[in-house]
Amino acid sequence: MTTTEAVSAPPDFLAFLDRVAAALDAIVAGDPAPYAALWADIDDVTLFGAWGPIEQGHERVTRTFTWVASRFRDGVMEPPEYTVVAVSGDLGLTVGVERGVVRVDGGAPQPMTLRVTHGFRRLDGRWWLTHRHADYPPADQRG
Repeated sequence: MTTTEAVSAPPDFLAFLDRVAAALDAIVAGDPAPYAALWADIDDVTLFGAWGPIEQGHERVTRTFTWVASRFRDGVMEPPEYTVVAVSGDLGLTVGVERGVVRVDGGAPQPMTLRVTHGFRRLDGRWWLTHRHADYPPADQRG
């Protein structure tokens, strides 16, 4: 699944996934604000970042996005490719891949692929991000 149009989930959750995709595009262009604004202001939000940070709590997690965005310039992301989109009540989960072309630390443009799991909660009728685990996919070591 490459767009939210192919996903079966509540319309408000799909609209939120579109906001997440746009915010990811902003962060690789150097602007952390749209992505940080999507995170619940609660103590149990968590980040297991692809560049190593492990953080908990709204302030620490969103502050890390400022550092992440400072490393990017002129990046462009494709829409996320979801393998799993699950919503049950006020909880949601996505598992998939994020791809784009990015410039990191002033380097040349290069492709970037991340495996990503996001957790979501609906609080007071609005969807929020509550967890991100991203990493660079290792080579498949099966024979």
